[in-house]
Amino acid sequence: MITSILPITNMQHVSSISNWEEAIKIASEPLLKNGSIEKSYVEKMIKNVYAYGPYIVLNDYFALPHAEPGNGVNKVGMALLTLDQPVDLLGKPVKVFLVLAAVDSTSHLEALSEITGLLMDPEKYEIFLTGTINDIYNLFKGGEES
Repeated sequence: MITSILPITNMQHVSSISNWEEAIKIASEPLLKNGSIEKSYVEKMIKNVYAYGPYIVLNDYFALPHAEPGNGVNKVGMALLTLDQPVDLLGKPVKVFLVLAAVDSTSHLEALSEITGLLMDPEKYEIFLTGTINDIYNLFKGGEES
């Protein structure tokens, strides 16, 4: 399930970036290019962090940028950006940005559940933080049920 909405073509890695806003914009680029989201969705994700604080930081160094389902979203999708150097997100360091684009309140839940399971395993979580894009993609493929 994860790789159907987060193909390897939606995964990027850069060494460092100037700020968290830019990280969300870069992380969202594959979803913009394939038509999953509109630019307004990217703007809403950034505005939400300013409005509600760093609520998207779910774990040390891991953020899940998202906004209201359906509004600016054309189809379910995810995109991943990993960084070598953490960027400050309102007082919280982040190295992994996993953008979630949901069309409704339920269609993305299975993939989100799978990712949550991976995040709870310390060894697998370390792959998110230090692994290559291929390592992370293989982690997703291995976590999928046949």
